[in-house]
Amino acid sequence: MEIIFTQANKNLIVKPSGEIDHHSSVELRREIDRNLTRSKAKNLIFDFSAVEFMDSSGIGIMIGRYRELTQRGGKVYAININGSIKRIFGISGLSRIIPCYGSLDEALASAGGE
Repeated sequence: MEIIFTQANKNLIVKPSGEIDHHSSVELRREIDRNLTRSKAKNLIFDFSAVEFMDSSGIGIMIGRYRELTQRGGKVYAININGSIKRIFGISGLSRIIPCYGSLDEALASAGGE
C-alpha cells in the first residue's frame, strides 16, 4: 500500500491506494497518527480515489481518527468515494458522522479554510 500525505492549511489529506484491510491497516493507522502529530493538523481528509477495497479494519481506522479529532475540536472528511466504499459507509453508519464530498475543494470549503 502506498500512502500519500499532503497538507492544506490545517487540513491533513491522506490518500491511501490499494486495499485497506487487516494487513494494511496497522501501517495506515501508524502513518496517519504520525503525520497528524507532526503536522498539527486540525482536520483529516481521507481521499479514497485510489482505494479498491476496504473492510472492517478500515472502518475502525475511520472511527478511531474521528474520535481523536473530534476530541481536539477537529473534523474528519472523506472524498472521492466509489460505489463499494460508499456502500460500506452507508452500512456501517460512517456516512452519518463523516461527511463525504466529491472533491478536495468541496471538503476544504466545508472545513472553512482552516
